[in-house]
Amino acid sequence: MSALPESPSAEPKVMGVSEAIDQSIGQFRLGEKLRRLRLRRKISLVDLGKQTGLSPSMLSQLENGKLIPTLPTLTRIAMVFGERLDFFFNGQDRVRTFLIVRASEHRRPAGNLEVTDPGAFFQQLAFPAPPASFHPHVAEFPACPIHSDSHFHQGIEFIYLISGRLEIQTTTGLHVLEAGDACYFDCSEAHSYRCASGGKAVAVVVTAPSQSEY
Repeated sequence: MSALPESPSAEPKVMGVSEAIDQSIGQFRLGEKLRRLRLRRKISLVDLGKQTGLSPSMLSQLENGKLIPTLPTLTRIAMVFGERLDFFFNGQDRVRTFLIVRASEHRRPAGNLEVTDPGAFFQQLAFPAPPASFHPHVAEFPACPIHSDSHFHQGIEFIYLISGRLEIQTTTGLHVLEAGDACYFDCSEAHSYRCASGGKAVAVVVTAPSQSEY
């Protein structure tokens, strides 16, 4: 009795170049980003077409993923919205970003603004967010007879004092903030803090790179 012929084994499917390119570009969700951006700015397809020189039907196909835009086309669209071309290729979609950090989720910073001596305690307000050009914190300064450790970091710092009385020592001298006061300074120069009220002082502190670093 002769042996039955072996059934041919299924060969692995090899992705074609065109399919691989489409899949690679698809991960950026260009059409979805374009549609969300357009709707957020409240611009119709017709108006966007007039400003870009592209037909509304073509823009619709781009938004629905039926067409893959060329780089010149994307650049033309980005310019209308005042965005750079890399907006469409960033891993994070800025149009979709909405984040709530609950009070119980605040945590100590690491890196950008690390002040951990007993005179100042900082907590990050938006730590789960993608890297941004600014970093918000809530800071508590317990009543203390001496200033916190002098420190510095790159960029600028903005402080809005919510309650209490706060002294800030910088290279320009000693400055005092009352509740409701705000200040802005170059934090690449050494500075320190001291709560000058009976109880603790509380402030919102925002740090950001200097303009030359953008």
